[in-house]
Amino acid sequence: MHLTVGYLATPTGDDGIALASALAKTFDADVDVLLVVREELPDGHPGRADYQQLLVNRGKDWVSKAVAALAAEGVTAGSTVTVGESFAQSLIDFAEQKASDLIVVGGARDGFFGRHTIGPVTNALLHSSPIPVALAPRGYAEDPDEAIDAVTAAVPTRAGDDNPLPFAITLASAAGLPIRMLSLVSAENLSEAGSAREVRQLQVAAAEENLAIAARALPESPEITSLVADGMTLESALKKLNWDDGDLLVVGSSRFAAPSRIFLGSTAARILAGVDVPVIVVPKAD
Repeated sequence: MHLTVGYLATPTGDDGIALASALAKTFDADVDVLLVVREELPDGHPGRADYQQLLVNRGKDWVSKAVAALAAEGVTAGSTVTVGESFAQSLIDFAEQKASDLIVVGGARDGFFGRHTIGPVTNALLHSSPIPVALAPRGYAEDPDEAIDAVTAAVPTRAGDDNPLPFAITLASAAGLPIRMLSLVSAENLSEAGSAREVRQLQVAAAEENLAIAARALPESPEITSLVADGMTLESALKKLNWDDGDLLVVGSSRFAAPSRIFLGSTAARILAGVDVPVIVVPKAD
């Protein structure tokens, strides 16, 4: 496995580095840390080029500290400082060149501690990346996981929704981790089926189908569980879930996403806002 970490010399950047460390140790991954310096457009001012070079030099110092933090955890990483107009696009381009399996970033700092807040760079990634994006919750670096211990997949319960379960199975299999399949039920779905009982029946049927899919994919693994969480709203259903240290959640893209691209839907965005564990958002299947 290969990880590309988008780094900023901020607490957000530290959160991403902490998550990259846990992922690298779990999946024996190679790591590259990328810092992007915004491109300064030429305007004829003689000091503009010198200023940009100063930022590049500072960036090299900052990213070397991030690499040193990973090394202290036993993770070897490469480092690159590049100049680009868009941080997100530069990150995607670099990750594609490296054939990365994941792009890893921290969240914005203006949300609740331990929850996910989507800043401008993350928002761009979550609406364009062809590579799965791993997101660290706010403050993750202050109490990071030593490693990932279990994978939860938020599986779809409506036809047409993209299913992140195949990715979650592949990921969990790489490290022999248990899988929990999560179906979220709320009264918000009542208009789709007509009654609470019918909604519940649909959700349970979907959970059982996903459990069968996982059992076929992992016939040797007994550690596959399926869970349906109920609530009047999606948020109230999420509150009933118990998360342990080392948990990792995988969610899919919107049904409106282009093939092989991430497009964060409204449900996935609400899940991000309601959980305090690392989350991987997966591009829509071809």
